[in-house]
Amino acid sequence: MSLTVLLLALGAACCIGSGFVLQQDAARQAPLGDFLSLRLLLDLVRVPRWLAGIGCMVAGMVLGALALAHGEISLVEPLLATNLLFAMALSRWRSGCRLGKQGWAGLWLLASGVAAFLLAGQPRGGGAEVDPLRHWVVVGVVLGLALLLTAHAKRSRMSSGPALLALAAGLLYGLQDALTRVSGQRFAEGGWTALAGGWQVCGVVALGIAGLVLVQSAFGTGTLRASLPALTAAQPLAGVACGVGFLGDRLQTSPGALAGEAAGLVAIVAGIVLLGRHPAMPTGATVARKVLVRG
Repeated sequence: MSLTVLLLALGAACCIGSGFVLQQDAARQAPLGDFLSLRLLLDLVRVPRWLAGIGCMVAGMVLGALALAHGEISLVEPLLATNLLFAMALSRWRSGCRLGKQGWAGLWLLASGVAAFLLAGQPRGGGAEVDPLRHWVVVGVVLGLALLLTAHAKRSRMSSGPALLALAAGLLYGLQDALTRVSGQRFAEGGWTALAGGWQVCGVVALGIAGLVLVQSAFGTGTLRASLPALTAAQPLAGVACGVGFLGDRLQTSPGALAGEAAGLVAIVAGIVLLGRHPAMPTGATVARKVLVRG
């Protein structure tokens, strides 16, 4: 793993994690009638804190795209999952809450899980060209799961809805990262002409908008503890699946390596859950709201 990829991915994680905290702080004050509507974005664009959060998120996406241009998605995605560490640091600074046993356990689980997955899997590119049918099957499965989660979330808006929407958004963001890498490859091979000639750029934009609506709806109807762990866990899992599924990424497949990869992914998810449910994470308001509070 190159130092460039490491620094770019961690820089992206820092920006994304900080952006999520600022976005949730603003989105929780949005009208509940904007749930799963593009009108939600039009309302939130008037809130300075939300704009600052979006600015951080855009910066993170740019850094993430640069990391994906230099490294395999199966390598970059686990590093991007550390965005929760930075979200935790900002939330802890704002709340003044101590890290405690739960926080330290989550931190070490997440960090060791990322290290274990990368060391055991040794992600690398250069695999054989993937059958186009397999490409569309993987894309279809990810989109289908996201749609099912969103449909169920609409029926359980104030209970499990935020977590389900965050899961769906994480799946879309993982797929978006995969299409971002494909777009980067097309640009490297044929410049702007090749980039404009592919559908992947439109897919990146569409997934970004859909994911943003899902995330803000999740942030607006639940606490950060309810949504951020699901979002942070789903994105790397979807990204790795897409990397292996249709980008030609290769992982070690010996029994020992597979066990290490599985243990690493389990540790990542466990660490994310512990950190996401830490008392330092803001709870936010979940009562019904009639107007958007600006600020």
